Amino acid sequence: MSKSTITSSIDLAALGKHIGDLRVRWSDNSVPLGYHPVPIISIKSGPGPVMLMFGGTHGDEFEGPSALMRMVKDLQPKDITGQVIIVPGLNTPAVGASSRVSPLDGKNLNRAFPGDPTGGVTDQIAHYVETELLPLSDAAIDLHSGGKASFFTPCTLATQTKNIELFAKNIKLAEAFGLPLIWILGAHNDKRSLNSAAERAGVPMIATELGGGGGVDPSITNTTEAGLYRLLRYLKILMRNQTSFEPNKVHKVEIRSQEHSVFSEGNGIFDRKVSAGVPIKAGQIAGYLHYSTDPKRHSETIVFPHNGFVLAHTNRGYVSRGDMLMLVVQDADNDVIS
Repeated sequence: MSKSTITSSIDLAALGKHIGDLRVRWSDNSVPLGYHPVPIISIKSGPGPVMLMFGGTHGDEFEGPSALMRMVKDLQPKDITGQVIIVPGLNTPAVGASSRVSPLDGKNLNRAFPGDPTGGVTDQIAHYVETELLPLSDAAIDLHSGGKASFFTPCTLATQTKNIELFAKNIKLAEAFGLPLIWILGAHNDKRSLNSAAERAGVPMIATELGGGGGVDPSITNTTEAGLYRLLRYLKILMRNQTSFEPNKVHKVEIRSQEHSVFSEGNGIFDRKVSAGVPIKAGQIAGYLHYSTDPKRHSETIVFPHNGFVLAHTNRGYVSRGDMLMLVVQDADNDVIS
């Protein structure tokens, strides 16, 4: 595979705390001869584990980047053994536009891996992460939330890899983060995601879904910050305030079938009756679809097709045909690693 065209303004092997840019060279009307910056922070004290932390892979998800910026302010080399590499806004152009996709090429970064070193901005970033950053790390996390379009009950995501030992490490990271819900990414995981890039690189990794709505929820951001520090203590990178690690009791869920979820079959106002984070029964009312632009048309009652647990709901009032209204999951199989 070709070498990345992205360069770093800081030496990631250097000791100390360094703040700089990944320089994405892409000539357009906004930056014809310069580069598009992706900020990167390295905090390194010497030999030890390397933890890689990403936020802003989708540009309208802000709890993760907020928690990471708190860590950038607080964490010092003297506090750690090893290295923490933080990229608070991986899709920086999208973060600046509060957009799920990049305004520069219209691409979704979490559907762009393994990327292309000579492609557009999004493909270049994906390629750099997979070929340059992930191979440096012993563990990684990618902080997501529902963005402007949806709301997730807070959870960690662990990929069910073919490598059983790697899957076990993913589960342990998810348990260490401390949220009570773990979403197992199995057959329905998208292979173009950062999680799949980590699997190809053989790096233990988790992602998160941390609420949503397109803003910053203070309680969720606080929980996220605490989870990041729990990970550093679990990996023995952070030794201050170290206590014996005891994982919290967790509930593991997975998508068994896309047919268990609820999607809009028309264009209208979704009058939601259920929120994320609750169990539901087949036939239970999920909400009503009101045809507000055609009032003579009767509103439709939308029901859940299957028993399950609502992991996420749409955050949109007016929905279009094909929109996800309710993401429904099931308890994970008993043979999932515990």
